[in-house]
Amino acid sequence: MPEMYFDVRWPDGPTQRCYSPSTTVEDYFVPGAEYELAEFVERSRTALGIAGERVREKFGFHCTGASGQLARTERTAAAYGDVDGTKVTVEALLGADGSPR
Repeated sequence: MPEMYFDVRWPDGPTQRCYSPSTTVEDYFVPGAEYELAEFVERSRTALGIAGERVREKFGFHCTGASGQLARTERTAAAYGDVDGTKVTVEALLGADGSPR
């Protein structure tokens, strides 16, 4: 499966490298784009859910990497609360080797 990574910048500045077991995140995130916090979390749920399901279809089990990444994303997002206008930036989409997509 073609795994990939996506780098995000949280509202107060820290960056996080996120994992996906599938290129499906390319359908949900654009490098350099800003997303409202709630929208970012929802897009992450959808993209990582599809990615995990693709692993299940191919290998017979759901990807714990996808579900673990989603849990980390949700935990981090929850720390910012539900403030309108809070933005997350997708800094980059990267291949498994770290090269830009």
